[in-house]
Amino acid sequence: MSTLLIETRDGVRFVTLNRPDRHNAFDDVLITELTAAFSDVDDVRAVVLQSTGKSFSAGGDLAWMKRMAGNSPAENLADAKALSGLMEAIDSCPRPVIGVVQGAAYGGGVGLVACCDLAVAAEGATFCLSEVKLGLIPAAISPFVVRAMGGRLARRYSITAEVFGAATALASGLVHEMVAPDRLDEVRDGWLNRLAANSPKAMAAAKRLIRRVADDSLDGTLRDWTAVQIADIRASDEGQEGVSAFLEKRKPGWAR
Repeated sequence: MSTLLIETRDGVRFVTLNRPDRHNAFDDVLITELTAAFSDVDDVRAVVLQSTGKSFSAGGDLAWMKRMAGNSPAENLADAKALSGLMEAIDSCPRPVIGVVQGAAYGGGVGLVACCDLAVAAEGATFCLSEVKLGLIPAAISPFVVRAMGGRLARRYSITAEVFGAATALASGLVHEMVAPDRLDEVRDGWLNRLAANSPKAMAAAKRLIRRVADDSLDGTLRDWTAVQIADIRASDEGQEGVSAFLEKRKPGWAR
């Protein structure tokens, strides 16, 4: 079974995470496939990012992160930069990107949502910057999350790892609409109809304009720095202990 489904209908590319048994967590293979899906979009007018199953995305697959933590520093850094590159590919995609959040978005899953131009969440969807529970930090996604929901809230949720609901995500700006689950497609299709009436070149230029005006400091230097932060902490004693404890279904050594 393919872990990523890609289908084009009526000029729209539907990119669907399809690892429901793993809560649509991503590993190095899925990161590569997702990055490619957002890198060549000349033949479509918009891209929809969605998921199968109960969860939108649990972020990084813990088995993959544990494996990567044991690799060399150079390999670990390259892997972290690949995740940062995925976020950049979605955020800078020249076509409008719509995120449809039907369930839980944790860790890197919050980053995926933050990179979408338009995001709609089901009323029961939940969000969590859960990295510190594993001895990690939301480094690669942080520039995008902070821009979407603001530094004050991002600081709170990145150090408490609290789960927050769709209403908070809406109020913070992380998502733009919150609806009953059976209305997700309706909102998505309404946006697609609006986008279909607009100039593709003008929308691409508008995205570049707003990104430059609002995010002047979001550059390769900052993204490289965040990649170094997660690569280092993932290979640290606490990072490895946190991931191991989760996989082994026990409390990490620092938990009280």
